[in-house]
Amino acid sequence: MNKMEASVSKVWFGRKVCDLCGGKLIKHGFTSSGKTRFKCSNCNKTKVEYYTSNAYKSNTNKKIIQLTKEGLGIRSTARILKISPTTLLKRIVSIARNIAKPIISKGKTYEVDEMCTYIRRKRNFIWLVYALEKESKNVVSFNVGKRTNKTLSHVLDTLKLSEVKKIFTDRLKNYRYLIDEKLHSVKRFGTNHIERQNLTLRTHLKRLNRRTLCYSKSLVVLIAILKIYFWF
Repeated sequence: MNKMEASVSKVWFGRKVCDLCGGKLIKHGFTSSGKTRFKCSNCNKTKVEYYTSNAYKSNTNKKIIQLTKEGLGIRSTARILKISPTTLLKRIVSIARNIAKPIISKGKTYEVDEMCTYIRRKRNFIWLVYALEKESKNVVSFNVGKRTNKTLSHVLDTLKLSEVKKIFTDRLKNYRYLIDEKLHSVKRFGTNHIERQNLTLRTHLKRLNRRTLCYSKSLVVLIAILKIYFWF
């Protein structure tokens, strides 16, 4: 790999420009290993002329998102991208932090369901609660926690603010106390779409499979991966 292939900056009419804002890059000293550093005259971000580490390549984040959505584990993704698992975890959390929650349309119909997984050990159960828009099949809100009213309310309150038309759920008794009777519906085939989505999630994300060797060690990483899967 030559320097031009590994460069993180673009060249415009013979002049280096910043990838982030398009500002002019000016020389800004050297790194401890002797590489030339550049500083953007517009956003003041510093860059190295070329990186030897795969983690700093311009398309690394895109590959991380693609492999995460395909369900690869942390170590598998790290091996393929040839970067450290620790660096990968930090990068996943960083990517998820910049993902905005989708805007919920008013007057829609939703299906809400919960699915069980575990953190660190198989006796430490955790629940994923999420809402699926019945028409578009998009996930509009989710929360991870214990199977309590507090965890459910985080998702349901978001739907109520959108002037929801109807909410379909299973027969979990907690929903009867949290959803107005006029909006709540429990009927056969009412949650078909979200039940199918549960199967898709368990198929795509190995960490959500039932009682396997794959599991989440960190709640923060689990939430970050779900944000990437649902909303990127």
